[in-house]
Amino acid sequence: MTAQKNKQSKPCVLITGAVGALAQQVIKQLRETCSLVAVDAREQALLGDDIPSHCIDFNHRSFEDLFRRYRFDGVIHMGRISSSQLTRMRRYNANVLGTQKLLDLSHKYGVRRVIVLSTFHVYGAMAYNPALIDESAPLKSAGLSADLIDSVELENLANIYLWRYPELNISILRPCNIVGPGVRNAMSRLLSSQRTPMLAGFSPMMQFIHIDDMAEAIALAYKKSTRGVFNVAPDDWVAYQKALKLCGCARIPLPSIPPIVPRLLLRTLRQQSFPAHLMGFFKYPVVIDGRAFVNEFGFQPKRPLKEIFRFYRDNKTPL
Repeated sequence: MTAQKNKQSKPCVLITGAVGALAQQVIKQLRETCSLVAVDAREQALLGDDIPSHCIDFNHRSFEDLFRRYRFDGVIHMGRISSSQLTRMRRYNANVLGTQKLLDLSHKYGVRRVIVLSTFHVYGAMAYNPALIDESAPLKSAGLSADLIDSVELENLANIYLWRYPELNISILRPCNIVGPGVRNAMSRLLSSQRTPMLAGFSPMMQFIHIDDMAEAIALAYKKSTRGVFNVAPDDWVAYQKALKLCGCARIPLPSIPPIVPRLLLRTLRQQSFPAHLMGFFKYPVVIDGRAFVNEFGFQPKRPLKEIFRFYRDNKTPL
């Protein structure tokens, strides 16, 4: 056992994706009860003197040195690279091969709790999706978009380790749209825009969870070692066009057919927040059932939709 481990009684937890806004909120949730170590492959997170922070590629040999040095009790993996970052091959290497390396090291060094952050996008957006999608539903995104293949493969990999190594106590979380202060994903950029595109004739139901609530959900999940796959979402939802209206967005209707037309128009508008591979999610509802997570971990979101939308209405950015 290392000197660091002897000096502390608090569990030592590795947080990946540490520069992200969600990871920063999770760190705030856990820093009093856990000894944290932060890692990000993109850049070093500045978290103060009490939290060691490293910029390391998961596939680099030096990554294993962290496991030797700190002997982690738990890992919270939020380091998934989104489809808007890097090339498809580099993203695959980071998300799939990097996650495999992380899970291999977790098993090798006796980690006892692993949280893997996934996304509801793995279900895929289709016209015949059920009204509420539970965790047993097939992951259809890989067959619909090459840009989501690495997200599905990351999940499949985590599922293999979940059953092969039960001692890791792996929980896979599939949240709905995470929004709020500091979030820089596609949905957050859309809601914060003054003029926001939408597909004419479509207004699918959507779910939104505040970043603070999602951070609390991750912290709750870490503290209770229940293995499995869990959707994370509130029990309310709203139509996309109504959400835009409540956020004070001027709606820009785009023709949906043929598929090349909205892509060309978005390129002309220089609108990067409406990615082509997510176009189906703005046509068809993907409403997930979060009751299993609520029942297992006692989770109750505190930030209602009106508070989420008020933030975006009061904080507009130019198109």
